[in-house]
Amino acid sequence: MLEQIFNRTEYLERRRELRSQPTESEKRLWQVLRSGQLGVKFRRQHGIGYYIADFYCASRQLVIEVDGDSHFSQEAQENDAIRTKFFNACGIQVIRFTNQDVMKNLDAVIASIRDSLQTN
Repeated sequence: MLEQIFNRTEYLERRRELRSQPTESEKRLWQVLRSGQLGVKFRRQHGIGYYIADFYCASRQLVIEVDGDSHFSQEAQENDAIRTKFFNACGIQVIRFTNQDVMKNLDAVIASIRDSLQTN
C-alpha cells in the first residue's frame, strides 16, 4: 500500500489551527491567491508528507512559503533546506518570501509568483 503524501490525517488539527490563525502576511497574500485570481487554484496550509505548506497549487506543483523571523536562525534555515529538498523530490517547486516582502512589496511578490506559474 502506498503511503499517503497529501493531507495526512494525523496533521488535520494542526492544519486547521494554522488556517484559523494566519499571520498578517499570510492573510494579505491569501487575498491575492484565493478564488483563482491568478488563474490557478491555491490551497492554504496544505499537508505534503510530514510538512504543511503555507500555500500549494496542485496544478502547477508549486509551494509558496511565507517565512517569519523564526526562519532566520541557522537551525531554521537548515530545516527549511531539508523541507525544500523533500518538496523538490516530490516534483514540487518551492518559492519563499519573507513576511517583510509580502507586507512591504506585495506587487513584486505577485510578479514573482506569476513568473513561477508561467514556468511550471
